[in-house]
Amino acid sequence: MGDTQALLGPADVRELAAALNIRPTKTLGQNFVIDANTVRRIVRVADVGPDDVVVEVGPGLGSLTLALLPEVRQVTAVEIDPPLAAALPVTVAARAPELADRLTVVRDDAMRVAELPGPAPTALVANLPYNVAVPVVLHLLATFPSLTRALVMVQAEVADRMTAAPGSKIYGVPSVKLAWYGDARRAGPVGRAVFWPVPNVDSGLVAFRRGVPPETTASRAEVFAVVDAAFAQRRKTLRAALAGWAGSAAAAEEALRAAGVDPKMRGEALDVAAFARIAQYRPGGATEPE
Repeated sequence: MGDTQALLGPADVRELAAALNIRPTKTLGQNFVIDANTVRRIVRVADVGPDDVVVEVGPGLGSLTLALLPEVRQVTAVEIDPPLAAALPVTVAARAPELADRLTVVRDDAMRVAELPGPAPTALVANLPYNVAVPVVLHLLATFPSLTRALVMVQAEVADRMTAAPGSKIYGVPSVKLAWYGDARRAGPVGRAVFWPVPNVDSGLVAFRRGVPPETTASRAEVFAVVDAAFAQRRKTLRAALAGWAGSAAAAEEALRAAGVDPKMRGEALDVAAFARIAQYRPGGATEPE
């Protein structure tokens, strides 16, 4: 069966959904991709190959799964919805039987999954609901160090926040925490018409490559605690915003000066390396590492 026949089009998606009595829900952020060119583009931009073990979160009816399977060693699909998880192997067996043995379906919550069967995953490729996109990506990067890169499709606003640089008004917790793990960049826009049902927002692709975390004696949890505190009151200076974290504004100023950071600055001006330095100087010593 050729690629064009194997991939799902608008009629195929609606037919599968009807057969399973599935109506896309806002609760699960379900917007199924109905455009074969879009999934081909995602696979191309993801830069995956025959040695890759891909984690796909929320495969839905299998639009992206069917595009990934011919190109990679294995796809481990993590699906929280029981009917969808049960139907995916059936769809793949029907449309691409020669590739069925490359698919493993895990029925679990991607924000909680702690282990995956088979070889260690090397890449994350997924169409993610906007309300869980950042937590899912951060959880998987923390849980599976073997993930060296990712390509995720998310709401355009979320993509902007994930890839924002220091100094930007939308730079914040997602930007800094993702930067701890590596480099994220916008990898192109995605129109609304490629989804069913059609969402009322635009989407975008975010590409990620894992790097080396900043040098620091603090643990990741300690660094992230500083980030959370700094942006919880982002309009305040770091001296004020970190007062609770440090125990007092004076203690926060002392820690900031020790880290070489101006206490009058705001969190949006700092890169992840600066937050990593600040975490080393928390008064009273560091908390227990993870």
